[in-house]
Amino acid sequence: MKVLLIGSGGREHALAWKIAQSPLLTKLFAAPGNPGIAEHATLVSLDVEDHGAVIDFAKENAIDFVVVGPEAPLVAGLADDLRDAGIATFGPSRAAAQLEGSKGFTKDLCARYDIPTGAYQRFRAAEPAKAYVREQGAPIVIKADGLAAGKGVTVAMTQDEAIAAIDDCFDGAFGSAGAEVVVEAFLDGEEASFFCLCDGKTALALATAQDHKRVGDGDTGPNTGGMGAYSPAPVMTPEMVERTMREIIGPTMRGMAQDGHAFSGVFFAGLMITRKGPELIEYNVRFGDPECQVLMMRLKSDLLPMLYATATGTLDQIKAEWSDDAALTVVLASKGYPAGYDKNTPIDHIPEASDEAKVFHAGTAIKDGQLVATGGRVLNVTAIGKTVSEAQSRAYALASNVQWENGFNRSDIGWQAVAREKGK
Repeated sequence: MKVLLIGSGGREHALAWKIAQSPLLTKLFAAPGNPGIAEHATLVSLDVEDHGAVIDFAKENAIDFVVVGPEAPLVAGLADDLRDAGIATFGPSRAAAQLEGSKGFTKDLCARYDIPTGAYQRFRAAEPAKAYVREQGAPIVIKADGLAAGKGVTVAMTQDEAIAAIDDCFDGAFGSAGAEVVVEAFLDGEEASFFCLCDGKTALALATAQDHKRVGDGDTGPNTGGMGAYSPAPVMTPEMVERTMREIIGPTMRGMAQDGHAFSGVFFAGLMITRKGPELIEYNVRFGDPECQVLMMRLKSDLLPMLYATATGTLDQIKAEWSDDAALTVVLASKGYPAGYDKNTPIDHIPEASDEAKVFHAGTAIKDGQLVATGGRVLNVTAIGKTVSEAQSRAYALASNVQWENGFNRSDIGWQAVAREKGK
């Protein structure tokens, strides 16, 4: 099978690494890819916003299957256009991708189909939103409605912080993503990420993870796209997984189909485990980044037939087998992230991978023969172990051997799970 992978981040490096292990694969292309992905795929300099160019490449190279990694091309309808051209594609339609593309769309779906989530209101102007905040009080959550690279959400612990977050959205801090704002109730509990493949009529539970959104140790500082993650999430017990499938994933799958946009792809449910059980914070419609990296390290099954079955409506014939080991990833980011940072800083050394640990490239490029950092989140140092503590030790040992003067990382990824293990 000839496969084209769309994307250039750490998630796509992890997917490329796993897809490349499939005996079904004859050739893997990636557009645009990165130097890490180039170890497993032939890089193609396609403009993925030019859907016609992607289709032409796929036809000219007899591509059997396209895997779309990031959310932006899905929200822009790339999967629709590829399928219309007769090319099997992993990823939801533009209509179904609204689950991530619009926070308000998802909250309305939850209200319609009794999916547990926080109470909310949608606003298109600042003053009514502020009035609602004053009426509800804090803590409260302010969300830019559209795609904001993981940075459009403010968990406001005070009314002043909530008012400032509303002003940020309507003053253009997140571009068009902030033209509408969702204000929702603060959910108290422990966060977890849950992943599930869906072909529109069958849902296959994958695995759980916890990520660390805040930039600083102790979960301090501003939100980021994610500074690290680990899998599995101890809070997601078998009972909690079963409830999530029954109370959240199942109604979402049936509701989307009933509303005329059946979902095909991966559900990434951001959950809060409260005293009442699992409640939905938000949906993403692609693998998480950096959660994908830990999932791929634990997945024992061949990924390619799983993705293909999802795209072709045959997911009922697939099972997924997972390692009992834990996996943990540490994000190395450019100093200054998530605010301004220098680009094209040299990365002088990346340590060799082993069976237990690997470095995935997230924001890198080759300039004049030198590997350089081009993004905010640049490398994902990922390891497995019998426990989260062991995976954490291996990941940080490998991270200490990365030679990149402009990089930094959190030093406490996995702290909740490690504390649980030590408390046993």
